[in-house]
Amino acid sequence: MSTTSRIPGFYRLPPEERLAALKASRALDESDARVFRSEGLSLEHADIMVENVISTFSLPNAVAVNFMINGTERVVPMVVEEPSVVAAVSNMARLARLGGGFVADADPSVMIGQVQLMDVADVDATTAKIEAGMPELMRLAKSVHPRLEARGGGVRGMEVRHCTYDEPGQPIEHMVVVHFFIDCVDAMGANMVNTIAERIAPQLELVTGESVGLRILSNLADRRLARAHVVLDADVLETQAGNGPEVARRIASAWRFAWADPYRAATHNKGIMNGIDAVALATGNDWRAIEAGAHAYAARDGQYRPLTRWTVNDEGQLCGSLEFPAQFGTIGGTTNIHPTVRSNLNMLNVNGAGELAAVAAAVGLAQNLGALRALATEGIQAGHMRMHARTVAAGAGATNGEIEAVCRRLCAKSEFSIELASTVLEEIRGAKRKR
Repeated sequence: MSTTSRIPGFYRLPPEERLAALKASRALDESDARVFRSEGLSLEHADIMVENVISTFSLPNAVAVNFMINGTERVVPMVVEEPSVVAAVSNMARLARLGGGFVADADPSVMIGQVQLMDVADVDATTAKIEAGMPELMRLAKSVHPRLEARGGGVRGMEVRHCTYDEPGQPIEHMVVVHFFIDCVDAMGANMVNTIAERIAPQLELVTGESVGLRILSNLADRRLARAHVVLDADVLETQAGNGPEVARRIASAWRFAWADPYRAATHNKGIMNGIDAVALATGNDWRAIEAGAHAYAARDGQYRPLTRWTVNDEGQLCGSLEFPAQFGTIGGTTNIHPTVRSNLNMLNVNGAGELAAVAAAVGLAQNLGALRALATEGIQAGHMRMHARTVAAGAGATNGEIEAVCRRLCAKSEFSIELASTVLEEIRGAKRKR
């Protein structure tokens, strides 16, 4: 029996039965199920990861189902506290698989390192000196991680850039910056890059006679892009608020709004990152680095733009795509220490950082589709608040056995206040006492 991510009614099951369903679908084994039943990160492991630890802090570890990516079934772990994210992603994955699912890929894991020369008087002369000394700089850079080349990675080149600080009213400063490129294979690569930058900095000073400033990686990893694509027949997009072709047109129109207006694009991209960040957290990746790179990439033409693109083709199908810098790793750092991260990666069953980045791209595209479909039909708040109703019910004091009943009443009234939840809860408890 092969693994399947199509588990109808998964969201209706209690957590223990969800674990059983994942085991039955062969998405995880009993050893990983035990990890998911546990508290996950021990205080001892937490103390290794960061400084001044006093406790651990938990977030929901959920899974998105229904994903078909490049013809492969994927059960996708997501760590996120916002209601409706996992539900929207799973629902859009269900629609996408009707047309074959998502197609996704990722570039080699090339990161960029920067070494800055400060306040350079003669930019052309300094650039010429660096270019003449490039063979030795390359030799030094390659010597830092000799085993990386044996794994298929290593230094891929260098270039020289000129940057100018010319803020109005301030003295102009010219900088020369050396960029080097390193394929980190399955690591995110920050430590690899920073170590090389430190190693070549003294040689740059020797070659140029200039003073080195910063030496660090760039999180605008635009040589490490991940992409996802999906095509949906318009009919599958139909809702009570609109027929499929109309919904498809409205989604494309919503995307054009984001392309034209950075105020809309910021929220548009936030929704994309709801999905991508949740995968990054679940797999122990640096979601802050991924966020920084994605938002910088969104502004690469001088205006902040949407990371996705949605159009309707001549056949009336909705076509979506996403491209973003994907600084994901499957080895090193948290992935080596955190037991739940390891189990999440086992469940996801990716073969290296490139596959993980491709999965994250598909999730980001699915999340964006879910948000735009909701915005284009009933509005985002109705669906979001239905998901949020559980949190409201719990905030009013409802127990596990009472939450669903309170939620039904809140949804029926389309009001999701703590006040109403408290009133409904008291009515439910009063009726029980009378019985």
